[in-house]
Amino acid sequence: MHIGFLGLGNMGGPMAHNLLKAGHQLYVFDVSVTAVAGLTAAGAQEATSAGAIAKAGVEVIITMLPAATHVREVYLGDDGLLANVQPGVLLIDSSTIDPMSAREVAAAAAKNGNPMIDAPVSGGTVGAAAGTLTFMVGGSEADFQKAQPILATMGKNIIHCGDCGNGQVAKVANNMLLGISMIGAAEAMSLGVALGMDAKVLAGVINSSSGRCWSSEIYNPFPGVVENSPASRGYSGGFGTDLMLKDLGLASEAAKQVHQPVILGALAQQLYQAFSMQGNGTLDFSAIIKLYRQEN
Repeated sequence: MHIGFLGLGNMGGPMAHNLLKAGHQLYVFDVSVTAVAGLTAAGAQEATSAGAIAKAGVEVIITMLPAATHVREVYLGDDGLLANVQPGVLLIDSSTIDPMSAREVAAAAAKNGNPMIDAPVSGGTVGAAAGTLTFMVGGSEADFQKAQPILATMGKNIIHCGDCGNGQVAKVANNMLLGISMIGAAEAMSLGVALGMDAKVLAGVINSSSGRCWSSEIYNPFPGVVENSPASRGYSGGFGTDLMLKDLGLASEAAKQVHQPVILGALAQQLYQAFSMQGNGTLDFSAIIKLYRQEN
């Protein structure tokens, strides 16, 4: 299949490589010359712009972009995808953006004669490289079925969440809960250790009791509790604090649009904002425990 791919960053690059490994013919574009070079060396063809990809005769176009501003520019710009793409080409946006923007772009695509789904991912850079991502998909059942074989070359779990925009709804709701639960795990672990308990023993109690959660069992924020977790390697790699902050911001903005209270989500956003402003934005988000342990 001829596929266009725009956005070859830490997530998009590995995803595009997996499409190549699956035998697809790939046309790629990114503002980073280095990122494009890595894909062309693996067999992809370079395009000079979003519009050029749309004119390349591709059957599917996938985007993985930083923010809603970039998604609107790439899809709705004067030389963007919708200004150049042929009707019937399937559009897949795997960026993490707010649901309202996703629905706006999907509506414009529909007017242009192009089926579109939003398909944000979970699984991080490790999952992107391994092809084990989870895709949360918003769009019609027919478009979901058409996209599923393509997404399956990049991910392990492909979940249909409903109409356009609902993939983004699932992503922001899940990541808001993740940010909140990580703060809870950090607070509980810090309290127990401050009161004289061994961190591994405490984690074992929590993980076999009612406090059990992913943030404690799989991704415990206390160093040395979970081998090979970011906490056990200086909070390097993983999911950055600033990325979590971005997702909490998306959740907060979406909540405002539907007048839905997100009290703990807003508090979590403030804590991660303070932590980022202390110079910790590139650390894994589990490093939020440093606020409780009074570490630099």
